[in-house]
Amino acid sequence: MKINIVTLFPEMFAPMEASIIGRAREKRILEINLINPRDYSTNKHKKVDDYPFGGGQGMVMMPQPLFDCIKKNNLNKGKIFYMSPRGDILNYRKLKEIASLSEATVLCGHYEGIDQRVLDEFQVEEVSIGDFILTGGELAAMVMVDAASRLIPGVLSGESSATEESIYSGLLEHSQYTQPREFQGIEVPDVLYSGNHALIDLWKLEESMRITLDRRPEILKQFLDKDENWNNRTKAEKKVMENYRQLL
Repeated sequence: MKINIVTLFPEMFAPMEASIIGRAREKRILEINLINPRDYSTNKHKKVDDYPFGGGQGMVMMPQPLFDCIKKNNLNKGKIFYMSPRGDILNYRKLKEIASLSEATVLCGHYEGIDQRVLDEFQVEEVSIGDFILTGGELAAMVMVDAASRLIPGVLSGESSATEESIYSGLLEHSQYTQPREFQGIEVPDVLYSGNHALIDLWKLEESMRITLDRRPEILKQFLDKDENWNNRTKAEKKVMENYRQLL
C-alpha cells in the first residue's frame, strides 16, 4: 500500500521509520511518501497561508499550493483524507477501509485549517481522532496511518494478531504476564502455568469481560448482543458470558 502524506513538516514523521512500520517499509509492504505543499507555492516567499475571509483568529492554508500539489502528484486518483476535528471519529470500520486501498493520501492541516475549495474539489473525506484540537494534523495522521497499517496483511508477524487485539475482538484485552513467575511477592495466576489450553482460554475470556465491564460496559453489551460471538463457544464459555450479561 502507498500512503501519501501532505505536510508542511515532513520531519515530524521520522518515528514512522522505526519499529513495525519501519520494517513494513523496508519489506516494501508499505510505502510512505511525504510531500511538502510549500514546494508547490507560486509565491516568491513560498507562502502557503493567509488571513481568513470574514475575519477571525489564525490563518488558513491557501488553495493554490494544495491544488498544484495534488494534481502534479496525481493524488486525486485515490482516496484523500483530511485530519480534522469536524470529521467522523476514526474507528475499526474506517481503518479496515483505508487498509484495503492500494493508495491513499492524508492532508495535514495547520493554523485554522484548509481552504474549503480544496476539500470540495477533490471530494476529501474529513477524519477525526477525537474531540480535541492539536497544533497540526501530523500527529493525527500518524495515529491513523499506524493503526491502518497494522491491518495490512504482512505488516504484523501473525495473521490474526491485529484482529485479536483489544477492541477489535469486541472486548478489552485481558491482563498479560511474563517472567518471573513471582515478583515482589506477587505471583502470576496459576492457570497460565497449567498447560490446559481450554482453561487458559476460559480465563482470558472471563478476564477480558471483567475488565470490559469495569471500564467500557457499553462495549461489553455490544459484544454480548451479537449472535456470532456466541457461536462455537464451549458450555463453560457460554456460562461465563451469560453471567456477565446478567451483570449489565
